[in-house]
Amino acid sequence: ADWRLALWTLFSVLLPVLITAWCSFQRSRRQLLIRDIFRKSKHDWHYTDLFGQPSYCCVCAQHMLRGAFCGCCGLRASERCLKKADQRFVCKEIMTRGAGAAQSSIPHHWVRGNVPLCSCCVVCKQQCGTQPKLCDYRCAWCQYTVHDECMVDCLKTEECTFGEFKDLIIPPYYLATINQMRKDKKTNYEKVVPYSRKQWMPVIVLANTRSGNNMGETLLGEFKMLLNPVQVFDLSKIAPAKALQLCTLLPCNAVRVLVCGGDGTVGWVLDAIDEMKIKGQERYIPQVAILPLGTGNDLSNTLGWGAGYAGEVPVEQILRNVMEADGIKLDRWKVQVTNKGYYNLRKPKVFTMNNYFSIGPDALMALNFHAHREKTPSLFSSRIINKAVYFFYGTKDCLVQECKDLNKKVELELDGERIELPNLEGIIVLNIGYWGGGCRLWEGMGDEPYPLARHDDGLLEVVGVHGSFHCAQIQVKLANPVRLGQAHTVRLILKSSKMPMQVDGEPWAQGPCTVTITHKTHALMLYHSGEQTDDDASSLSE
Repeated sequence: ADWRLALWTLFSVLLPVLITAWCSFQRSRRQLLIRDIFRKSKHDWHYTDLFGQPSYCCVCAQHMLRGAFCGCCGLRASERCLKKADQRFVCKEIMTRGAGAAQSSIPHHWVRGNVPLCSCCVVCKQQCGTQPKLCDYRCAWCQYTVHDECMVDCLKTEECTFGEFKDLIIPPYYLATINQMRKDKKTNYEKVVPYSRKQWMPVIVLANTRSGNNMGETLLGEFKMLLNPVQVFDLSKIAPAKALQLCTLLPCNAVRVLVCGGDGTVGWVLDAIDEMKIKGQERYIPQVAILPLGTGNDLSNTLGWGAGYAGEVPVEQILRNVMEADGIKLDRWKVQVTNKGYYNLRKPKVFTMNNYFSIGPDALMALNFHAHREKTPSLFSSRIINKAVYFFYGTKDCLVQECKDLNKKVELELDGERIELPNLEGIIVLNIGYWGGGCRLWEGMGDEPYPLARHDDGLLEVVGVHGSFHCAQIQVKLANPVRLGQAHTVRLILKSSKMPMQVDGEPWAQGPCTVTITHKTHALMLYHSGEQTDDDASSLSE
């Protein structure tokens, strides 16, 4: 009896373990098969554990909660039907091949089922996708939707117009024609449709999936759905300099680039555009718009694109804003840091500044933040958490005051004239209107007369702050900064000790040195007037 009891006890313990191990093995096997299909497929497959809206498999037409979807054409399939879906349905082509390569048009690319909610049929003008089943069609290029009963043979072969965003899309037949012309060593691209159309302003989307609130991955898929996937680049996989070479195949002075990321990502792209100038590709230089995904987003705020994006505006509206935006210039500055001493043989550090340079408490906060983020990067995936950490270090500095008596440690020259400094803890050199995540530092409370600050006048605004608490007061418009002046050239000499410095949010600890800031070049940017404030409007009207 004892051995039977022991046997049953052992069996009751081992059975759940074996079942769990078997289920785990089967799940791992399924995941390997899915990854293998994803790797070999021409579709841009992604797997999700829960769809955000009612979804139906394109093969078996069954309702599903989880499964795979194509980020380019919008196809959806369950796990068990994924292989069939991949073999049965083609994704939209980025470039036509074979007999279609010489054409100047393409037919609609119809995808059945899972049409966007609130879409209307182009034939009967009634709402599509209202029935709880796999029904109705959507074109992956023009985004037109059609009821099952309204779909006729002529629509299946009808030429696609590319819909609302035809002026932003690079058609697949255009790339095929250009590719053939390059093989034939021809460069008269202006004869190719739609190059010859004056309204055509193709857009290139550069998204940093690591910026701020980690929305880059979602945006990549949404832009690939609306545009040609060849126009959309993930900056974590391809450098901006390489992505921007697409501009050389497009009309001169017509291309627009949408940068999805923080101010650091924008600076990275602008540096790549400067490289195009060095290569002699100046006539292909694009204009740059911004979709702010970072923490501060001061440059985006200055240019009217907002202080941060969290999905509140549809991607379609973002593309409309890019089409309607006005071209402006942005000053870019060279920051040269030369270490002190006769026997220093190291080359000076050289940075390019778009936003601001600073020495003092705000640079110290940025330095502490970056040190913390490098240790535990997984904690800094939210814009709110990032700002909370900045607040913590700012509060700490109010008590410790690590940067006090800065005026005794530095000398400041504006256009060669030495400035007598009052008692300060920090000096900030501004190129744009916003600073510190949305504060108009130069204006302060707005109750004193001051020269207007612009981002395209070749002038820098130089201000001083008394500490972290003074910075906080300025941000809530309870105090004014110490305005030290405006200048074309700024020279700052750090005579002793080591102090925190930053250029556009990139901080470091610096010993005795000379910092020289001079004008470098202009960048072609896009200004969105829909987000401007009264202060912005008055600044632009001058």
